[in-house]
Amino acid sequence: MIDATQLAFTIAVATLIILILIFIKTIRKSEPENQLNSKKETEQEPIKETQKIKEKKINLKNLSKSKETVFKHDWLSTSLKAHSDTISGIDFSSNGKYLLSCGNDRAVFLWSTKEFEMHQHRNFRCNVEFDHALKVRFSPDSKSFIAGLGNANTIRAFKILKKEDSSIQIVSANIEDFPQKHKTNLINIGISCNAKFIMTCSKDTTFNVWNLKGGLLASIDTILGNNNYACISPCGRFIGVCGFTPDVKIWEVLFDKTDNFKEVRRAFELKGHSAGIYAFAFNSDSSRMVSVSKDKTWRLWDTKIDYERGQDASLMLTVPLEEKGPSLIAISADSYSVAVTVNTKLFFFNGLTGECDQVIENVFNSSVCEIAFSNDNNYLAVAGDRHVKIFRNITGHKSAIQDLEGQLKIVKTQSAKERVEQLIEQHRKFIENVSQN
Repeated sequence: MIDATQLAFTIAVATLIILILIFIKTIRKSEPENQLNSKKETEQEPIKETQKIKEKKINLKNLSKSKETVFKHDWLSTSLKAHSDTISGIDFSSNGKYLLSCGNDRAVFLWSTKEFEMHQHRNFRCNVEFDHALKVRFSPDSKSFIAGLGNANTIRAFKILKKEDSSIQIVSANIEDFPQKHKTNLINIGISCNAKFIMTCSKDTTFNVWNLKGGLLASIDTILGNNNYACISPCGRFIGVCGFTPDVKIWEVLFDKTDNFKEVRRAFELKGHSAGIYAFAFNSDSSRMVSVSKDKTWRLWDTKIDYERGQDASLMLTVPLEEKGPSLIAISADSYSVAVTVNTKLFFFNGLTGECDQVIENVFNSSVCEIAFSNDNNYLAVAGDRHVKIFRNITGHKSAIQDLEGQLKIVKTQSAKERVEQLIEQHRKFIENVSQN
């Protein structure tokens, strides 16, 4: 008989062997599971990384959008946003109803000035085929406009058509693009208020005068080294050009009694700056002009002169600027306010005294491309980046009150006094409405 001790030992060894076999079997089963899990983890790692990259991209987009909407100012009425690329030009219509904007996205947008105080803004778009518009200018009747083409350096005309449902359609006019005469890039274009001629000016020393059908009337060498800016006076008589030299040169475009073109004749100059001039502007009746220069000043001139008898424009104000850089200038139609941009900074000045009334920092990320006062003097449009910012012209209303209060002291009749008091009250209400908003 087998000893009980040997039997117990045998059972214990057998049990141990069975346990070892079971342990080895479980380890073998767990190995593929671990490999599978590790495979899943390695596959998930790039997915997580791509998710992180996407999150970063989304955050960057949100960040850029938040940066665009950060700008706020009490005088800001609205920002017109529709362009997908940098804006290059703007223009108000003579009837005061519309604003045009153009840009490098090959688009031109038409905006209603009535909606400047609204949250949403309708716009009507047209595309510039095979090119893009550098500048746009309304015709005197506000029913069409011309665009200065960025690649072809010439003019293309467009019509503004009103449909039965009150919507607007912008189409190319039934005339060919003007002949390509400029050898360098255009810097500005214009149409005279009497619709007698069109002006184009390029970066070299040339400006051209055309009839409305694209016929070249005259080509003028400005002898300025290079042209920085040019425009037609609101009265329709003059073309002004400035450039490398410290002068603004003015020409008169002459027609005979039957409206046939005669000549382009030198009229007068604005002399006094000590460095090249960035830009200049006329008021509504061309009796006042303003200029801004690399000498860190802007100047106000009396141009209500008889230049044919040798009378020169007289200097009224010289106003220093805080900083130096690419600058633009505009004067309101009533001459009560002057706006100057230097780099990304906007200044509002009293047009009577030259006193700085408001400085607005960082209007855009890059330099402003164009500024213009509305015809009713209530707004200043400032174009840059991909937006047009509309500011309320508070300075103009303050200056108007200042001038009218001076008139109130010298008026003699009661009816005139009441009229002046009524105007003062209108200007005060405009300022009060802005402060309440």
